Amino acid sequence: MSHGDKALDPVNISEEEFLKTYDAGDYERPSVTVDMLVFTIRSGEQENYRKLAEPELGLLLIRRGGHPYLGQWALPGGFVSIDESLEDAARRELQTETGLDDIYLEQLYTWGDVGRDPRTRVISCSYMALVDSSELELQAGDDASDASWFRVEQKLIEEKRHIHERGRVTERRLQLILSNEDETEQLSAIVETKEKVEGRVRSGSVELLDVQGIAFDHAKIIHYALERLRSKIEYTDIAFNLMPEKFTLTALQKVYEIISGKKLLAAAFRRKMADWVIETGEYASSAGHRPSRLYRLNPDRETL
Repeated sequence: MSHGDKALDPVNISEEEFLKTYDAGDYERPSVTVDMLVFTIRSGEQENYRKLAEPELGLLLIRRGGHPYLGQWALPGGFVSIDESLEDAARRELQTETGLDDIYLEQLYTWGDVGRDPRTRVISCSYMALVDSSELELQAGDDASDASWFRVEQKLIEEKRHIHERGRVTERRLQLILSNEDETEQLSAIVETKEKVEGRVRSGSVELLDVQGIAFDHAKIIHYALERLRSKIEYTDIAFNLMPEKFTLTALQKVYEIISGKKLLAAAFRRKMADWVIETGEYASSAGHRPSRLYRLNPDRETL
């Protein structure tokens, strides 16, 4: 619109008239996608009947069946249609990949680095879903050749702290390792994080130094989701979304230990859970072990 064109002067026309002449092509429009981080707790290999299989944190990945990153592993997701909301797109993709549509879903972060997708300018909104693995039915999407669970591990390689007169800088280097069930696929990434604190201002950055087998910038998204999950189990009941309806306190404690990466004292953990769970009056039994009380989430607990 030229400044001399009074017919299109917003002061002299109605909004209806303005919208009739508006051309969306005046501005470049990036594509928008949703990426899904579907976490669950899965049982590892059981060595013998007297030893319980060790549970593991699992993440759903799909092997890309087309370019770009043909044959590499990626988070399930897809493009947002012009007539659907971000959450509707996320739930559609979740239902397509897992067969579930009524589970915990949380928006994590929006990723908009200019070169994150070699096809075009793509902005992605990531969502985290927490599910009980016994309810899942995996199915690969249209652009995937395979869907599989991967064991998730993240190890701290190095940490440095620099203190200066105005604040501090913390640098951490971590290794992300993802392994499928039969160990035929092992993916990895080196992630470097920097956190700066100057007075009341806090800022941070995440950089991928080396990536093996993980498509796009999805290693960075996975790292972010793990940090969010570890943080939220400290002050919310988010971990219960990974449990079946009925569970033992030992199993629940193990889930907290897997996510936090720390061993917990049983007595202290049970005190913390006292108001969060209630007994069902039922028992779980397994070969070679005494029956254990079954609990469920207390529906009358205070909001956490």
